[in-house]
Amino acid sequence: MPYYFLLINFFLIALVYASVGFGGGSSYLALMAVAGVSYLVLKPAALVCNIIVVTGGTYIFYREGYLDLKKSLPFVLASVPLAFIGGYYKLEEGTFFIILGSALVVAAFFLWYKPGQPATIRSSNTMVNISLGAGIGLLSGLVSIGGGIFLAPLLHLMNWDNAKKISALASFFILVNSISGLLGQFAQQAEIDFKFIGPLMISVLIGGQIGSRIGARRLNPVLIKRITAVLILIAGINILKDHLF
Repeated sequence: MPYYFLLINFFLIALVYASVGFGGGSSYLALMAVAGVSYLVLKPAALVCNIIVVTGGTYIFYREGYLDLKKSLPFVLASVPLAFIGGYYKLEEGTFFIILGSALVVAAFFLWYKPGQPATIRSSNTMVNISLGAGIGLLSGLVSIGGGIFLAPLLHLMNWDNAKKISALASFFILVNSISGLLGQFAQQAEIDFKFIGPLMISVLIGGQIGSRIGARRLNPVLIKRITAVLILIAGINILKDHLF
């Protein structure tokens, strides 16, 4: 796969995901895995790109008053240490790709799901929120994603809050878990291949800034998520096929 193809697609992924409050980590991983990029290179690369994309989105959500830090705290307090542990834990290459492929297949179904707007907001259950944050945080660290792609649909099912506040929490959750997971990888002596990732960082920075400002108002978020779900599902199945059989 030509490098310019990665550049173009990273730009498009960042633009699309930022418009709906995500970072794009699952799609970066899927694309790099299909392209044959070493798993030692793609793990930190996906997290760095995630951080670049969601930093702008998190700031915008906070500035507009959608990010409730106090209400988000149980998710973050539980997820951050476990994302670090997941990033630190050294998986064998085959095991990593099996977990990644399985996570992509599950993520595809989460992306396909279209949440309705709840009539009323349920009160939060702190222990449930802590458990969700912990589980998704650990998975995030292990497979080098931010976890928002799993968290947001679950919060919609729980009627945790309105759509904007869920997107704001997802963006913040992705940011802190991506940083924590990356630190865990550094503690395991992982290195970033800046020669490979440098141009990709610029690509996702531009795409993410455009996507954060366009938002779901000008793009159809359901259509975007479902097209992405199909692509991730295909990539996940191909990864599993290559590493299970």
